[in-house]
Amino acid sequence: MGFSVASSSSLWYCYLNKSPASKGLRKTVYVDGHQKLTVKLKIPGLYTPQSRRSCCCELEGIDFEERTSPAEVKKEIERSYDLIRRLGRGVVYLGSARLGPNHPHYALAFELGKEIANLLNCTSWSGAGPGLMDAVTKGALEAGKPVGGFKISKEAGEWTATNFHPYLPPQNYLTCRKHGLVDAAVRASSSDKTAVVALPGGIGTLDEAFEILALIQLERIGSLLPVPFLLMNYDSFYSKLLEFIDDCESWGTVSNGEVSSLWKVCNTNAEALTYLKEFYAGEVSHNLIDKYGFRLCHTRNLIHYGDNGT
Repeated sequence: MGFSVASSSSLWYCYLNKSPASKGLRKTVYVDGHQKLTVKLKIPGLYTPQSRRSCCCELEGIDFEERTSPAEVKKEIERSYDLIRRLGRGVVYLGSARLGPNHPHYALAFELGKEIANLLNCTSWSGAGPGLMDAVTKGALEAGKPVGGFKISKEAGEWTATNFHPYLPPQNYLTCRKHGLVDAAVRASSSDKTAVVALPGGIGTLDEAFEILALIQLERIGSLLPVPFLLMNYDSFYSKLLEFIDDCESWGTVSNGEVSSLWKVCNTNAEALTYLKEFYAGEVSHNLIDKYGFRLCHTRNLIHYGDNGT
């Protein structure tokens, strides 16, 4: 569907340089191989290649195709939610696509994926890409547990389309991947054993990690029960980031202890497994105490309990 657009005076004022005076200027924009926009500008004869001046250009017409992305995004999100319903919620892993099998963090991620899958007996979710995402996926598969993911075509600056897990829906829109990863971690009941695990990674990992962290902070993640968030600080990988957060506290951009209350920093796999065991064992204890009349007090990711209102 095309239509024409013109300004109130049917003129554009353009600042041009190095364009042949006799031929004018024609600009065509392509998106995904389809022509989206064509603009023709008539250049006055006074214009010369050596000069730079403001000139008056008549707008002949602009053709736009009707945008289809809203409907496509909706379909992809629905497919993501359907996949989660079929495979079940579980542990969501965020991590670098660049660290391959020869990197020491790959072996650590593989073991962590296997051990957590056995511990929580749940589905393991990731971006279904290479690197550390591949490591945790293979670890969970070795444990005999289901895996799922939301793959985009480009990871770590390279095109990495793969059919290794053909049932995973390809994502054209990054927002759908993010919706899927969040929904896979939320807990609708105490039987849901989930977690978010941030492995070492770059811009994409930090983007997803802090987006989920912000949702937890603002209590907008949509989970009825707390979701444990683990930051895997292998070989002090995230130590500089943690120092930056300390600086933010000094500047007053975050409250003292605010971020540390939202996640658990783990230097080893053993620390992560111990934390998850205690997290879910403690939740069972809280449920038993609540059953016998003790009061429960919920604060974000932690649940404190006690008798006599303490």
